[in-house]
Amino acid sequence: MTGEGSIPVRVNDRVLDLPEGRSLLEGLLEAGVPIPHLCHHPALKKATGVCRLCTVEVSVGDGGPQTRRACLLKPLPGMAVRTESAAVQAAREKAMRALLRQAPQAERLLQIAAQFAIRVDPAPDGCIRCLLCERICREVVGAAALRLGKRGGVRLIEPVEGRCIGCGTCANVCPTRVIHVHDEEAVRVISIRGETIGRHPLAVCEGCGKRFATPKFLDAAHHRAVDHHPDVKEHHRFCPECAKRLSGRVSALTTRRY
Repeated sequence: MTGEGSIPVRVNDRVLDLPEGRSLLEGLLEAGVPIPHLCHHPALKKATGVCRLCTVEVSVGDGGPQTRRACLLKPLPGMAVRTESAAVQAAREKAMRALLRQAPQAERLLQIAAQFAIRVDPAPDGCIRCLLCERICREVVGAAALRLGKRGGVRLIEPVEGRCIGCGTCANVCPTRVIHVHDEEAVRVISIRGETIGRHPLAVCEGCGKRFATPKFLDAAHHRAVDHHPDVKEHHRFCPECAKRLSGRVSALTTRRY
């Protein structure tokens, strides 16, 4: 049964009585039907449809479905509305891309996109895909901890799980400085776009007690040295400053002896 001052409208798979004379958007929201929207406010009488997020698919009578902005329509007899369809989703994505061009990474826009599963283009992340980090890690360091992958149709540098040795060489060669190395107390964290590439404990220098490098890096350096020279010495872990100081003492002793 239809209530006074209302119009029956088929919304998705059920019939709802929506208030006559008010916008379709207002009626749907009052009926508890979720519709993304930004430029609508109940204190304002005239809608503008600027954000375009409230697009729905509408058909009246024998007419075919059309995508229309719900804030600019009023309920009509014989109207059928779909709030979820391929056409509606495409319209929402187009509207969201336009909004994000004006307000990149606006928190409210991203919340709406997540709530209604609206696909958004990834924000610029500062990476120019020059592959210096991937190449230096693979060709020079030998860890191969980075690769050029693809997520959501977009190419981007991503970590290879378990391969990072924590040397920080990738951050040193990155021309746009989007790879970060952060040492906090006993842990080194390497990240890109806020995503952790590697997390490592830091070894203690036997000379000064300072934490200076990751065990994985020291082991890799040791094995690489063994490949070129016989492994006959007792192993110590010294930071570069202590190693330089100690080597200077050895050189001085050698000079005095001979």
